[in-house]
Amino acid sequence: MADVGGSEAPKKGGKKTIKRKVVRIDMTPMVDLMCLLITFFMLTTAFSKPKIMEIVLPEKIKKDKDKVEPPKIAKSRTLNIILGPENKVLYYTGMVEDPKNPPPLQVTDFSATGIRMILLEKNRALFRKIDQFRNDVIAGKINIKQDSVESAIRKLKSDDDTGPIVLIKAYKTANYGNFVDILDEMSIIGIARYTFVDISWIEEQMVEKTLGITPEPAAKK
Repeated sequence: MADVGGSEAPKKGGKKTIKRKVVRIDMTPMVDLMCLLITFFMLTTAFSKPKIMEIVLPEKIKKDKDKVEPPKIAKSRTLNIILGPENKVLYYTGMVEDPKNPPPLQVTDFSATGIRMILLEKNRALFRKIDQFRNDVIAGKINIKQDSVESAIRKLKSDDDTGPIVLIKAYKTANYGNFVDILDEMSIIGIARYTFVDISWIEEQMVEKTLGITPEPAAKK
């Protein structure tokens, strides 16, 4: 509320004039309003929860004498994704067994019909299994608490033996934004197993040959 006050001064002839006006603003209602706003935002604001990434680690060897054989993985499940220059994505399946005769690289991008479609095709069996599980929960065929649905889906992913194992690598001129893009693709498609590894020298040569990049001359020591 604003209060306007003034003092009247007599003048010759019997007329009165206001000599000075004083404006006074009452700030008490503003304090109450600020308290109400603070309380409102505290009760309605959704605080962001920290996000974590689940990593599947191998079993720990308890004794040095224990011999643990590495899990046998089909070469067809291993998908190598190489982040190239100019937002290009290169990929091949399997491993480089013979450096003199490496597997051919395929070139794609981050469009909806690019690397996402390739990952969908590789992950189709697991995707169908998860989709069927969710439909059964909705239809009431599977009696499970809503809080346990995500745990059950994580169990399906960890037990999966058909989905791809993605090895993500980066060429020396790849940009940081592509790292974020490929992580988004892994999350969107629901890839259960993926990791970042260093690119090998033969893979660098494969990228340069596929894209027609002239290799930089080695620095003289």
